[in-house]
Amino acid sequence: MSEYLPGLAGVPATKSNISAIDGEKGLLAYRGYPLEELAANSSFEEVTLLLLDGELPTANELKDFDEQLRSNRAVKYNIRELMKSLPITGHPMEMLQTAVASLGMFYPASECLTDGASCEDLQYVHNMTVKIIARMATIVAMWKHIRNGYDPIPPRDDLTYAENFLYMWTGKEPDPLLARILDVCLILHAEHTINASTFAVLVTASTLASPYSVIASAIGTLSGPLHGGANQKVVEMLHEIGEPENVEAYIDARLANKEVIWGMGHREYKTKDPRAPILQSLMMDLMEARGGKMSKLFEVAQVVEEVCEDRLANKGVYANVDFYSGVLYSEMGIPTDQFTTIFAVARSAGWLAHWREQLSDNRIFRPTQVYTGESNRSYIPIDKR
Repeated sequence: MSEYLPGLAGVPATKSNISAIDGEKGLLAYRGYPLEELAANSSFEEVTLLLLDGELPTANELKDFDEQLRSNRAVKYNIRELMKSLPITGHPMEMLQTAVASLGMFYPASECLTDGASCEDLQYVHNMTVKIIARMATIVAMWKHIRNGYDPIPPRDDLTYAENFLYMWTGKEPDPLLARILDVCLILHAEHTINASTFAVLVTASTLASPYSVIASAIGTLSGPLHGGANQKVVEMLHEIGEPENVEAYIDARLANKEVIWGMGHREYKTKDPRAPILQSLMMDLMEARGGKMSKLFEVAQVVEEVCEDRLANKGVYANVDFYSGVLYSEMGIPTDQFTTIFAVARSAGWLAHWREQLSDNRIFRPTQVYTGESNRSYIPIDKR
C-alpha cells in the first residue's frame, strides 16, 4: 500500500528551475536572483520576462516585451458586456475566473486541445502568455467600475503595467509612489514555487487544456481563504480589533480557542516571510510621504505583529506576505474583496512560467489513492433494504 501524506506535504510533484525557497533562512529567489534585489531594482515587466525565459532580458528584449503587453491590454466589448451581466454581489475572484475562462471563446486558443505539437511551439506559448497577462489587470480594473454601474476606463499604452492599472482604477494620472508600491507588490506576488494554485496549473496544463482554462483553474484555487484570500481576512481581522489597545486580548482569545490569526505563519517558512519586511518598508515610505501620519489600520497591524511575535516566534510563526499586503491595498483605496484579484494578476506571471515548463516535458498527472471503503459487497434489491 502506498503511503498517504495529507495534502501531499513534502511530496515532490515536479522538477522546476523557476523559483526556490529556503524556509529555514527565510529566502526566496526567482531564477536564482534574490527577491530583495529584484524588488529594489527591477519592474514587474522585467521580472515577468525573467520568470518566463529564465534570464534577465536585454534592454531591447524588455522593450519589445513591454510593447507587446501594452498593445494587448484592450479586451473586446463582448467581455465587457459579459461582465455587466454578472451579479454585482458576486465575489471579484468569481468574476475574474469567469472572465478569464470566457477569453478562450473570444480569443481562440484551443490548439493544445487538438494538437499537442502547438504546445511545443515557444512562439505560441509566448503569444498566449502575453495576451493573458496583459488582460488580467484590465479585467480587474474594469470590474471596479462595472460593479458600481459605470462603464470601465479604457487602458492606455503610454503607461507602465502598474501605472495603467492605477489609471484604469481611478481615471486619474497615477501617483508615482503608489505606482512603484504596486509594482513591487506585483513582483513579490509573481511566483512562489509549487503552491496550491500553481499545482492546479500543472494538473490542468498536463491535460493540454487551453491556457485560459489553465489560468481559470488557478484563479479558482487562489480564491480560497487558506491561499490567496488570506489578505482580505487580515484586513477584516484588523477592523474587527479596531484599536491598538484591543490587540492583546483579541490575540490571546483566538490562541486560546485555537482559531486562525490571519497573516501569521507560512507552511514553507520557519522565520518571517521574506516578502513581509519589503511590504512593511513600503508602508513606512507611504506613511512618510503622507506627512508621517500612521493610519489606524497600520497602527493596529504593527501591534498585532508585535504581540504575535511575542506569543508565536518560538513556534516559528511570523508575519507572512498577506499580513501587510492587505494593509497597503487598503491605503491605496482598493476594496478588501478585490485584494485577491490583484494577487492573481501578479501570480499570472508565475503560473504561465510553470505552464510553459510543464508543456516542455509533459506527462498527465494521475496520482493514486489509498482506498478506505468497503469491499466485496453484494447488491441488495430495493425491496429488501
